[in-house]
Amino acid sequence: MFARIAGRYDLLNRLLSAGTDQRWRRATVALVGAEPGALVVDACCGTGDLALLFERSGARVVGIDFTAEMLAHAERKSDGAALLFANGDALRLPIRTASADAATVAFGIRNVEDRTRGLAELARVVRPGGRVVVLEFSTPPGRILGPIYRLYFTRVLPAVGRLVSGDSDAYDYLPRTVLAWPDPERFRAELEFAGLVDCEYERLARGVVCLHWGFVPVRGGGAERGAS
Repeated sequence: MFARIAGRYDLLNRLLSAGTDQRWRRATVALVGAEPGALVVDACCGTGDLALLFERSGARVVGIDFTAEMLAHAERKSDGAALLFANGDALRLPIRTASADAATVAFGIRNVEDRTRGLAELARVVRPGGRVVVLEFSTPPGRILGPIYRLYFTRVLPAVGRLVSGDSDAYDYLPRTVLAWPDPERFRAELEFAGLVDCEYERLARGVVCLHWGFVPVRGGGAERGAS
């Protein structure tokens, strides 16, 4: 499915989010706060938008995705940037244990076959004190915005997606997975179950998306704040 829509993926992201998706990715980069030279692993990197923002901030970046067609677009967009894209499975990241300063996934953890294993794998590759960050869609709270959002996601978004991409399955799949996504408190519990500590979240765009993060524990069970 992702191979089929790779060529229109960026266009649809900008169109369906009214151009705000890059703002959310910049918020992710700012949250990680990677120092120049720090190693960031971006899982489910797609066409490389988040990985490229990290590279421009001075980080060393490895972007990993399961779909070769997505990575082909990422490579073209990188235009000689100093980062590496690799074909790989989020459940078996081709990264050494505790070798990265941070690991991220933006709008991709919904697509991982086993989310619990995927989160544990992100935690595995990050050094003690480093941070795991997840940027994902959420359902806005409230009796007004919530129903409007659901209407957009179940009616407008699939129609526009089908029109632009020519692929009905992909943009029926998106609202199904987003509306089945756990609320922020439940997902924080999943991060903790994966072994992360000091887990928190921040709603963006009035809850349309949510930034989640947690730290890989250092010896003694805590986290060194600001380590990544």
